[in-house]
Amino acid sequence: MTKPSSPLTSAAWLLEHVNDPTVRVLDCRYALSDPLVGRIAYLGGHIPGAVYADLETDLSGPLQESGAGGRHPLPDPGTLAAWLGSVGIGNDSVVVCYDDPSTGQGFYAARAWWLLRWLGHAQVSVLDGGYPAWVAAGGQSSADEPGPVPATFTPDVQTEMVATAADVQALPPGTLLIDSRAPARYRGEVEPIDAKAGHIPGAVNREWAGALDAGGQWRPANEQAARLDAGNAPTVTYCGSGVSATPNLLARELAGVPLGPDNRLYAGSWSDWISHDARPVATGDE
Repeated sequence: MTKPSSPLTSAAWLLEHVNDPTVRVLDCRYALSDPLVGRIAYLGGHIPGAVYADLETDLSGPLQESGAGGRHPLPDPGTLAAWLGSVGIGNDSVVVCYDDPSTGQGFYAARAWWLLRWLGHAQVSVLDGGYPAWVAAGGQSSADEPGPVPATFTPDVQTEMVATAADVQALPPGTLLIDSRAPARYRGEVEPIDAKAGHIPGAVNREWAGALDAGGQWRPANEQAARLDAGNAPTVTYCGSGVSATPNLLARELAGVPLGPDNRLYAGSWSDWISHDARPVATGDE
């Protein structure tokens, strides 16, 4: 089975296909403030057959003492591929990732979506509206943890989807650098997580939360294009640690610019940028 080409999947589509043998579902619910919240929610009830994907242990690599790579470094491709295979995701799987936008942190599914695309897996999407949309559509909840049959996932890493700090420092004219954090963090007025406040000089602020409407649904392509205001310019997008930037990358794809050299993630993001004291920091609006 081949899913229609889109970075989003509707709850109606998933209701119809959730039991198809090639469909695999990842529950990505999480909370930065309490790492156990997502797993507790999963154990309390999830989409039947869904496997839990933990941001820290499954969707990130180990922290480096220097801080290089940021607070959520990219996982080793081989390690991530092995985990995917262990939970039954192979190269022929149709993968749907979901979280819970009603918590105000609906960016974890987009992180999983981006990681699978980075590994070269095209048949992956985010459930529009997340778990609440599944429930609202009449989807059943299960507390059973599945025992998927292991599969083989062979990665084909898409290096052109990633920008490094060196790439950001040498961005060519005409490339738009997008900061996806809340405006107060961008301006350097507050910094609840990282050691320095502010933003990368030259970046513009497009908060990730604007990609979703008040009900947790993704805004349509024309609204994404207007919100990001990037036109056809190549973009590099970052956040605090390479997680909440991913909704803006998905939004860019909805607006017609696929992941790749014109729609890249600075994976280490702000927490990687400030790990080197010589890198400049800006505050206020630009």
